[in-house]
Amino acid sequence: MPRWVPRAILLLWLGFLGTVFVRELWDRLFGFFLLLVISLFIALAIEPGTNRLARRGMSRGLATSLILAAVAIVTIGFVAVMGALVADQAGELADNRDGYVTDVVAFINDNFGTSIDADEVIDSLDDPNGPVRDFLNSQADRAIQLGVSALSTLFQALSILLFTFYLAADGPRLRRTICSWLRPQRQRVVLDVWELAVEKTGGYLSSRAILALVSSFLHWIAFQAIGTPAPIALALWVGVISQFLPVIGIYVAGALPILLTVVDTPIKGLFVLGFIVVYQQIENFLIAPRITAQKMQLHAGVAFASAIIGGAVLGPTGAILGLPAAAVIQGVLSSVGERYEVVDEAQGDGE
Repeated sequence: MPRWVPRAILLLWLGFLGTVFVRELWDRLFGFFLLLVISLFIALAIEPGTNRLARRGMSRGLATSLILAAVAIVTIGFVAVMGALVADQAGELADNRDGYVTDVVAFINDNFGTSIDADEVIDSLDDPNGPVRDFLNSQADRAIQLGVSALSTLFQALSILLFTFYLAADGPRLRRTICSWLRPQRQRVVLDVWELAVEKTGGYLSSRAILALVSSFLHWIAFQAIGTPAPIALALWVGVISQFLPVIGIYVAGALPILLTVVDTPIKGLFVLGFIVVYQQIENFLIAPRITAQKMQLHAGVAFASAIIGGAVLGPTGAILGLPAAAVIQGVLSSVGERYEVVDEAQGDGE
């Protein structure tokens, strides 16, 4: 047997075992790395505000704490308002259940040619052995799982806040530590990329905030005209969720006002659905490309593709982080290599 054969077999087994170990380690630490990525994103977003407060004489730790506290208060307030709205609508639905069932059944019979008996539907809802009660009883275990998931989400949110605090408060020290391991030329590259990441992350948040404001205002006008319950709260819900949760955000955001309006008046729910669909097309083709290009210098097609790719890799979190990541990569690539004057034949017509 040649001498290299045992060595090759040993290296093959070592490589296989190492691959299995790294894969197992990655599976176990993926959640931790995802928390770090989210924390870094938030730290980059609040760094300009932290720097402004620090220049006015405030310590970076206190400045970071104030900004994070403000973000937490706004988020908790938003969730509390929407939770109260849903709870009020659910209570109203329970109190006026029979009337809602009668109206919905009448609407279905009048528009779809059916002959459903409203009294039979109400009796099936009250039947302790009926399908509705069976479904509710089967969801008891899911309620416990939902409570455990809520506690896990709360722990993850606290972990993100803690990591964000350290990354933002010790940002300059972290940059100095990284640069101390590199040559001066490499240090400049790191600092340029860091500043570019801060700029693009800030541009992403500002563009999303502007789009959320425009979306909330226009949806408020539409919901007010249609007559949906709590038009201001629902408009804020649609504006915020649809902008800060790319790709699938509009479906998540639109479900709540449609559901609450259908429960009240089915025909109004169709108007709400129609407006949301029409506005989404207007935003995709007219409003969002202009704001995204101005704030992030990112092509609309690249932004859409980055959100899809990020969502495929990291789920909803990746869809959110995909846009600023794409903007940073585009900014880095634009500063690399030489640029040449474009010949007349490549200019194209109408540009």
